[in-house]
Amino acid sequence: MNLSEIRIDSLKKIEELNSERDLAALKTYLFGKTGVLTGLMKGLKDLPPEQKPQAGKEINDLRVELMGLCEQKEKELHRMAIEQSINSQVIDLTIDRPDHAIGHAHPINQVRRRLTEYFVGNGYIVYDSPEIETDYYNFQALNVPPDHPARDMQDTFFITDNILLRTQTSSGQIRLMEKYKPPLKMICPGRVFRNDDDSTHSPVFHQMEGLVIDKNVTLCDLKGALEGFAKFIFGEETRIRFRPSYFPFTEPSVEVDVSCFNCHGSGCRVCKNTGWIEILGAGMVNRRVLSGCGIDPDEYHGFAFGVGLDRITMILCAINDIKLMWENDVRFLHMFK
Repeated sequence: MNLSEIRIDSLKKIEELNSERDLAALKTYLFGKTGVLTGLMKGLKDLPPEQKPQAGKEINDLRVELMGLCEQKEKELHRMAIEQSINSQVIDLTIDRPDHAIGHAHPINQVRRRLTEYFVGNGYIVYDSPEIETDYYNFQALNVPPDHPARDMQDTFFITDNILLRTQTSSGQIRLMEKYKPPLKMICPGRVFRNDDDSTHSPVFHQMEGLVIDKNVTLCDLKGALEGFAKFIFGEETRIRFRPSYFPFTEPSVEVDVSCFNCHGSGCRVCKNTGWIEILGAGMVNRRVLSGCGIDPDEYHGFAFGVGLDRITMILCAINDIKLMWENDVRFLHMFK
């Protein structure tokens, strides 16, 4: 077979190709180690010297032409293969498919976020403190010495004689007052731990501590701050009341109730027919606590309050068992999108 016949035969085969596999076979037939053109190039050594240059040029020109045509055909076949694949995988957008479930924040996190946004909007900073605390920050600096009976009010998880899981976020106010000088205005949300377990208590729960230290701060400022908080959470018609109480780190101390948002004070199952719901404890920061943190109690005064985030969530969401919020039951969580 001469060069002219090889060219005509190859052009015909290239034109008739309809798959990349057939093209690969043709390229092997023409340019492989035992291919037709490769054999012709090897046969140049048998020609007379004067014929070798011209023969070599003609073989090489044909090789370049056929390789160019093969490359063009390869691109064409590759494009056709892609189009065929796309056409064979058509998606019918009219077919009904189940919607994918979208996650959302846990009800406790929703309440925490709302409260944080409220207090930050009123000039409070968010301060974080360790969950593993020393006895000093959790008790002693808060005016609760080792022999104080108030320690019996909290069943504490001790790791060592001096290291424990914090029972209250109030330890954060001590760290803040030691680190910064007044005026101070902060909230400290986080987990706390107590050895308590029933339908309304859990060994792990959430608190948000609030602290304001400045000159001329009074109990009236505390009442105003908590009234604004209560109206934000429970509605503009909400009223609050203070009841005398006792906390070692505040003096005077109060328990704070809000008028029932369900019956507006007339009495119902939510408020146990009292018209009021207890939501938090508060008071004016004890002079000893201020002195222990290096703050002059004659110049500066302050108030502190502690909100139970789990309790607020249970009230707002009408949850009757705190354990439901820890079980991560998807059916339960979907109720609070």
